[in-house]
Amino acid sequence: MKIQSYDISRTASAATLIFDAIREAIIKGELAQGEPLRQEDIARAFNVSRIPVREALLRLEQHGLITSARYKGAVVAGLSLDEAREIFDFRALLEPEVIRRAVPRMSSQVLDAASQCCEAFGRGDDPMLWGDLNRRFHTTLYAASDLPYHLEVLNKAMDRIDPYLRAQLLLSDGMQRANREHHMIVDACRCGQADMAADLTRQHILGAKESLSRYWQ
Repeated sequence: MKIQSYDISRTASAATLIFDAIREAIIKGELAQGEPLRQEDIARAFNVSRIPVREALLRLEQHGLITSARYKGAVVAGLSLDEAREIFDFRALLEPEVIRRAVPRMSSQVLDAASQCCEAFGRGDDPMLWGDLNRRFHTTLYAASDLPYHLEVLNKAMDRIDPYLRAQLLLSDGMQRANREHHMIVDACRCGQADMAADLTRQHILGAKESLSRYWQ
């Protein structure tokens, strides 16, 4: 299995570390759709009992990243085009309001950090790095909203759609378009234009949805 493993037999947060490792492997496409996740193999890789493995797999299932089937155990979950569109529509409803609430609270440090993500995004030539920077850009701005429940729900939605976003950025013109739109969002935030930032965020998400739909088909 393509999972970064550690000897965590003496670690109290073994389930969390296993969860993080498998989640990262799924998001980066290192574990393919339908790939089985056998408890005994994971326990052996991390040098733990099956108890923290079961806990980690349960959390992954709650995030929608894996599914469990009778006689097959846990496998990496897939995503239909209709489900992907629904997730984008959900994000287009929630994220504009989150950034609208965040703008008045944004410090210069937050805005500078978001701008640095934009610059690194524009310079980068590593498709996996694009995905990481795209996500970091959004979460950096949204963190100022002080809406922890909203952010938790959005994080789960991003986990579900992330592998497909990375593919869309790589196989279409999505990277250049996303970077232009990121800069526009930051500029609106710097000017304190919360409504404008919200509108740009909505257009950004729905544009990515349409681009992914074309790529998928």
